Amino acid sequence: MALPPGFLDELRARTPLQAVIGRRVRLTKSGRNWKGCCPFHGEKTPSFYVYEDHFHCFGCGVHGDAVSFVMQSQGASFPEAVNQLAAEAGLDVPKPTPQAAEAERRRLDLHGVLEAAAAAYRRRLFLPEGARALAYLRGRGLSEETIAAFGLGWSGEGRGALAAELAREEVPQAMLLAAGLMRPGDGDRPAYDLFFNRVMFPIRDRQGRTISFGGRILGDGQPKYVNGPETDVFSKRRTLFALDRAREGARGGAAVTVVEGYMDVIALHQAGFTGAVAPLGTALTEEQLTLLWRLSPMPTLCFDGDGAGARAAARTVELALPHLTPGQSLRLATLPAGEDPDSLVRRNGPAGFQAVLDAARPIGEALFDLMHEGVNDVSPESRAAFRTRLMEAAARIADKGLSAEYRSLLMDRFYASRPRPARFEQGRRGEAPKPRGGRPLSVPRPVPQPAVAAAERARQLVAILLRHPRLLHDVEEAFGSLALSGWLGRLRDAILQWGSAADHLDSEALITHLHAIGLAAEAAQALSAVPQPLTGCAAPDAMPAEAEAGWWHFFGLMNPVRLEEEVAVAMAEFARHADSAVERRLIALCAARNALRQGDMDSGGA
Repeated sequence: MALPPGFLDELRARTPLQAVIGRRVRLTKSGRNWKGCCPFHGEKTPSFYVYEDHFHCFGCGVHGDAVSFVMQSQGASFPEAVNQLAAEAGLDVPKPTPQAAEAERRRLDLHGVLEAAAAAYRRRLFLPEGARALAYLRGRGLSEETIAAFGLGWSGEGRGALAAELAREEVPQAMLLAAGLMRPGDGDRPAYDLFFNRVMFPIRDRQGRTISFGGRILGDGQPKYVNGPETDVFSKRRTLFALDRAREGARGGAAVTVVEGYMDVIALHQAGFTGAVAPLGTALTEEQLTLLWRLSPMPTLCFDGDGAGARAAARTVELALPHLTPGQSLRLATLPAGEDPDSLVRRNGPAGFQAVLDAARPIGEALFDLMHEGVNDVSPESRAAFRTRLMEAAARIADKGLSAEYRSLLMDRFYASRPRPARFEQGRRGEAPKPRGGRPLSVPRPVPQPAVAAAERARQLVAILLRHPRLLHDVEEAFGSLALSGWLGRLRDAILQWGSAADHLDSEALITHLHAIGLAAEAAQALSAVPQPLTGCAAPDAMPAEAEAGWWHFFGLMNPVRLEEEVAVAMAEFARHADSAVERRLIALCAARNALRQGDMDSGGA
């Protein structure tokens, strides 16, 4: 079965190798890659590694790509493996016809034409006619090494120069038209060069082959930037500028970052941010998001700090929501007003842009603020409509577990955003404001024996974390300070160790982990209705705020002095930085502290 190399390249690009192998091998994260026990020879210690575009076993030496894995793991022939993967990727397998063979030969010829054009543009940059373009690039702070690495060039000032130069290499005009380097004429007007009087930026595929160009005009003409048209080798929606270089950067640990333009990408690479890429003059597409997630499970999108940047961020988030998974998400970074990555790096150096990356927020945290833009919080009708929009946004996430987490997070933010007079009753001078009364926490009956009561409180506290492990980030230090022994101590240590390494704090994943390390019985005992029913805070459907308040109440019963200290720390932090997360934690702590002070909850439970 002879298939065009171009089709196989496209098939591999559209096939997430980790997902294909993960159907048959239990994979775990290993840095930016994945590892598991080799399916081709018996082993107990994982030596089978899955990378972006290939797999390799360091035990038996087997290696290959998605096609070869399907062949070796399923005993499939090459045509069967290709047909299976093509169907999953939504590709039609080309028929081995003479026309298909001719189209592939032509496609390969186009790569050669584009490489010849790139070489011609590079030569011109260092000739006298390219002096203005070279001065422009140097004036933007680019070094000779950077100019050479990105293959920057100069198109020439007049039309027809490229066609004349490549004619000496016997490149026909028809190939220049097919490569997107020339435009056909109208009527009696002859074909003409697409690029002239422009600084040239080669656009390369993930393998580093030139597939098109972008050109920036020198002077005041419009449009400022022009990209090549769609061709047999170039599709804007499936391409990212500097993808080939970012792949190498990501393998070396660089953060994958999406910025707006060519110069932004090049300036960031020169400053050491070698995971930078950019779309080609359009908003991000689903295909480009897929490319990003193959480089990194959590790429960062960098937007301008103005209204246009906020709108672009909202559009991208809306596009990404259905594709989010516990292992595949985004971070959003916002540039200072009036700055772009290029100007920021030139003005403040690499540290200036690193500060922007450090302040990037996960998409879950940013989603509420993006959707809240322009919402009137005064009217009950507008708040109800906004609540509906938030619920609809969470529902768009296909992964049901993640969708539920987003729904809880967004509703927490929604209820915390009520106008302050409706949310708080004034306490005594010096006290934190009291939260309004919600539904009472479900309580078990008290246990009379002090030692048994203490153990039951600890069990209830652990049960809440088993059902709501996302609380770990807020409570892990307090949790670790408790003197727990026996099976509760073993369970506590395992939960903390898992939470420090887990990418996503999910109840099902935590329970699975505990089963895997031999603590299934202990987990079941913690979640048992014996000797007492569990508090409503430990119910799977308990609201996150309810679970957090209940956890701190049980903690306060076990260590009231530490609870008072936690309240004081949270109040001081809220005074310094009154964001919603700090406010939520303070409300939960105060609810637990006030309930203990007022005797609203008995000595046996929350």
